[in-house]
Amino acid sequence: MKVIDIESWNRKEHFEFFSNMASPYFGFTTEVDCTKAYDEAKELGRSFFAVYLHKSMMAIQTVDELKLRIVDGQVILYDEVHVGSTIGRQDGTFGFSFFHYSKNFEIFNERLQDQIRTVHHSTGLGIRNEVLPVNHIRHTTIPWNSFSALLHPTNFDPKESIPKITFGKFSIKDGRKFLPVSVEAHHGLADGLHLAKYIEEFQRHLNF
Repeated sequence: MKVIDIESWNRKEHFEFFSNMASPYFGFTTEVDCTKAYDEAKELGRSFFAVYLHKSMMAIQTVDELKLRIVDGQVILYDEVHVGSTIGRQDGTFGFSFFHYSKNFEIFNERLQDQIRTVHHSTGLGIRNEVLPVNHIRHTTIPWNSFSALLHPTNFDPKESIPKITFGKFSIKDGRKFLPVSVEAHHGLADGLHLAKYIEEFQRHLNF
């Protein structure tokens, strides 16, 4: 963990400018080719959701700007960020989940499956966001549809600095599978360059 010296930071003016806005979040929606990752998941008997969530988290760890958080007026760069994700239930509701990231897929998936079981045997939202550590990433999935745009609810808090990533249902084009991805971040901490780097790294891991 490292506290950023805002006065000497090359993003000082960017941070101050966007932090004065009621809603400093920005983002975009794009697609990644998930063909190889999907085929390998099915071949190995793995959950495709678990596979692409893990690869997303691996990509996030490589982008420092997505590991920056605003805490008590300070900007902190965390060494590692962990996993927040919505989990759907059979009754049509969902609950929040949280678990610690691991580069090892088997450990990651074991923790994910434990959270899925916990959410499935609970009601309501489960975990309140305000009690979670700030060094996590919010993921959600819309498995019923592909999409080309997305709107998140917001409380218009300029100190809110946890990025949001949303996945949709993959579409098939010319025999290839394409997964829609929406990514949003606090513009005082990250620019389009950094979100694009995440997408590039995510694609690289999906191809691995």
